Amino acid sequence: MLVYELNDIVTLKKGHPCGENKWQIVRKGADIKLKCLGCERQIWMSRMEFEKRVRKIKEGEKFVSIIHHKKSDEE
Repeated sequence: MLVYELNDIVTLKKGHPCGENKWQIVRKGADIKLKCLGCERQIWMSRMEFEKRVRKIKEGEKFVSIIHHKKSDEE
């Protein structure tokens, strides 16, 4: 299972209709709440759906493929 923290910035497989593809994790649990960083609209999706759709996560100043993402205690 992938590890995410609150306020992490991620990109999904498909962008939002407003044109932005960056999302902030606002709430996590069985369902995940995301906020679009373009129009600030919030959406809910199940953790399974989220893990299928997520592509990259922001580490520092750049986005890293989810395959190469490391937890902070692994570094």
